[in-house]
Amino acid sequence: MKTVLITGADGLIGSRLREALKEIYRLKLITAEPIEGETTIQTDITAMDKMVQACQGVDSVVHLAASPAVDTPWEEILHNNIIGTYTVFEAAKRAGVQQVIFASSNHAVGSYEDEYVNKAAAGQRELLNHLILMRPDSYYGVSKVFGEAMGAYYADHQGLRVICIRIGWINPDNEPKGDPTKPSPAMWMSHEDFAQMVQKSIEADKVRFDIFYGVSDNQNRFFDLEHAKEVLGFAPHD
Repeated sequence: MKTVLITGADGLIGSRLREALKEIYRLKLITAEPIEGETTIQTDITAMDKMVQACQGVDSVVHLAASPAVDTPWEEILHNNIIGTYTVFEAAKRAGVQQVIFASSNHAVGSYEDEYVNKAAAGQRELLNHLILMRPDSYYGVSKVFGEAMGAYYADHQGLRVICIRIGWINPDNEPKGDPTKPSPAMWMSHEDFAQMVQKSIEADKVRFDIFYGVSDNQNRFFDLEHAKEVLGFAPHD
């Protein structure tokens, strides 16, 4: 049984993920606040010594912790999403972790959104793939581009295996609400499909570095899923 460290394990996505994976892996949980009934490590993810200690004996780190709002001010983005992400990658390397799974975002390529949503609404099934040029739509999107680039560097030069998941829209109700011609339903990902993609990523021992889109198989979807199906064996249920 692999040992998996989840940062941001008390957040919306982290809470659902830890429940889905707790019977499959030994989990270590990094949280901002205590979770009733759970043993957690409470630390700022920019604290290098504490993060190195937390990463000891870990096979895979799932890095979810970040300031999640698209309009987050730069100072907060810099601390939590830039410095925090660097610290997680470096701590993983120092502790001998084999793999980091980085929670990237559709906002890393968000400036394509209007064009492709309009095409999808018009019945043109043109999909954005993992090889397109980065076009972030915010400082938040920039921080996710940074994380993907950091992942590529640590994979190519520091011995880690890295998978980046460009998460679409995961909501508390776990339903693709709204007008299907609008961006959010087209980018929706169910809690179950996300957990499946993370599990497939954890087991992808031969992938050195790659990028996948975290969406379910939605009407008017404009993100490619074939790459994740081919490389990971991801099969969305929703």
